[in-house]
Amino acid sequence: MDTGNIVEYIDQQRVVCAVVMQLKNLRLKLLTENNREVNLATGRLAHISREGLNPSASRESLVRELKLISQKRRNLAQTLDVEELWELLHEDGEAIDIPTMTALCFDPPVTPDHESAVIRAFFSDKLYFKFGKDILTPNTPEHIELKRRQIREAEAKKRLIDKGSAWFKGMDQGKTTDPPDPEIIKILTDYYIHEKESKTANDAKAILSRTGTESPHQIFNIMVKAGIWNKDENLDLIRLDIPTKFPSSVMEKADGLITAHGDFTQDPLRKDLRDVPLITIDGQSTLDYDDAISLQKKEDGGYLLGIHIIDVGFYIKNDDIIDKDARDRASSIYMPDDKIPMLPPNLSEDLCSLREGELRPGISTLVNLNRFFEIIDYEVTASIIKVHHQMTYTEANMLNGEDDPVTTLHKIATVLREKRIKAGAVQITLPEVNIWVEENGEIGISRIDRENPSRMLVSEMMILANSLMAEFLASHEVPAVFRSQPEPKQRLFQGVETSLFMNCMQRKQLNRAATGTKPAPHSGLGVKAYSTATSPIRRYVDLITQRQIRGILGYEKPYTRDELESILQRIDIPMSNTGRAQFQRRRYWLLKYLEGMKGSAQEAVVLDSRRDFFTILIKEFMLEWRLPSGGMKLKPGDLVQVTIQHADARRDQLSLFSY
Repeated sequence: MDTGNIVEYIDQQRVVCAVVMQLKNLRLKLLTENNREVNLATGRLAHISREGLNPSASRESLVRELKLISQKRRNLAQTLDVEELWELLHEDGEAIDIPTMTALCFDPPVTPDHESAVIRAFFSDKLYFKFGKDILTPNTPEHIELKRRQIREAEAKKRLIDKGSAWFKGMDQGKTTDPPDPEIIKILTDYYIHEKESKTANDAKAILSRTGTESPHQIFNIMVKAGIWNKDENLDLIRLDIPTKFPSSVMEKADGLITAHGDFTQDPLRKDLRDVPLITIDGQSTLDYDDAISLQKKEDGGYLLGIHIIDVGFYIKNDDIIDKDARDRASSIYMPDDKIPMLPPNLSEDLCSLREGELRPGISTLVNLNRFFEIIDYEVTASIIKVHHQMTYTEANMLNGEDDPVTTLHKIATVLREKRIKAGAVQITLPEVNIWVEENGEIGISRIDRENPSRMLVSEMMILANSLMAEFLASHEVPAVFRSQPEPKQRLFQGVETSLFMNCMQRKQLNRAATGTKPAPHSGLGVKAYSTATSPIRRYVDLITQRQIRGILGYEKPYTRDELESILQRIDIPMSNTGRAQFQRRRYWLLKYLEGMKGSAQEAVVLDSRRDFFTILIKEFMLEWRLPSGGMKLKPGDLVQVTIQHADARRDQLSLFSY
């Protein structure tokens, strides 16, 4: 090779024609057909012509000649049918060099222009031959079909990205009202929710790039503008893949239960308690009633206390279609603006709910107490029950001290709590902030004292029922879902402590509760064994524990320990997701409320002190957050006034400052 040689190289998937102007140490200085000077290694060349141009000619004439040569070669390349050549040659499967292929394609005399035409034709159509340096290898039919499919997919993806960017830009500029392509929406949704973890992140980035959008947050605004999401869309349900609707097959089965179910009133094993006056005490908006309480005075001055739970197992059988769906959900989800029940509403709020005046099958824990409210004995039995009075916590509080059975029930609850505390229970008495959203979108917030009489009463009754049912299961050596908790790392106080700070500190000293199939002490509650069976329409764990009790009572075959452990493993993720969804949604609406409180001052207690920030608890909202230290000297337990500077619920942001 020498100066003046016509050469070709590949740049950005194009064959470029050039003339060698200078050669030095295997490096070339070229003048291209595009009137550019480039430096190139000789190894980059795809073709070298034996013919050449006069390098001393003018630059304009050289470029003109190169363009004519390049056009001639392109024209020759267009005369070649690569597919036809493949049909002739692929069965042998042998590699063919460029000179041989050129001789097959053109009649003699063969020129460098013909060689270049072969290179150009086979380079532009790589479907049929593998293009190597000076070598062409026929692809197999299978490989060609695979490449065709890849080409179709690439073309479809390009069309989708083009369509997606056009729609996104049109929505952003208010120039389109066309309904979006579901696939485009899925691509953008997955990217907004999962970001780089999304399987189609690159497609989403390509759509955004073509619209000049840098921030993924703009996706949310576009989705709202398009009416796909509302401004308060609960994206955690999408992120955690939580089902919000019931399959039609489940609803059909539930409808069938409403119209046709067994008659529990004729069951000789059930204790008929329909004339015993049961009450429910729940929140004002509660529609799914799963527990009730009764109290009867005995002739000897003692009492018969009853804690009655709806017998969901009577209606929903193990492994039927409703049961499987409930297992996948694991729990009802309660949020300020919505509720997603574990069971279809016509079951959770009707057939399986302890509605006033309706006969229901129950699992009742009947406790004999002496006149000092000490437990003499108890029994767990299947029952026929009817709620006589449904009341709210507020109504029960008003009756406390004035009317039985609420007054006596509260006295019993007080004795039960004192007994648990003496047994080592750690009583955390932190208030709760209730958040709800009205139909008009207004956010309501109220601070609830969980130690008020009616809430304390219900809490103690449920703890008693669950601990006695756990004892019942353990005494029959039946495996169940037991909750246990080791002793706290440190006890900061005994009995009931009213200080917010001390309660927060004590809570941090608690060890994590554990779940297993064998009974073990629960130090936090001060009981020898504990299971949760009082909410079978809200928690799947409670339903399977109730089924174990039904097994002892002779109604069904109880789960084996292996079966229970398998179920616990299966529901672990949905249970965790339920907790996250409830926590995040409550936090969202609290921050949404705080968006309207910019500039307001709030009292907070310092929980922890670090070099650059304090962890504080905003007392009115029971919200833990970080406060920049700003040079302040504070220690845990100190009170501090903070001002809300900025809140953004969608981005989970809250800015606080203090003087």
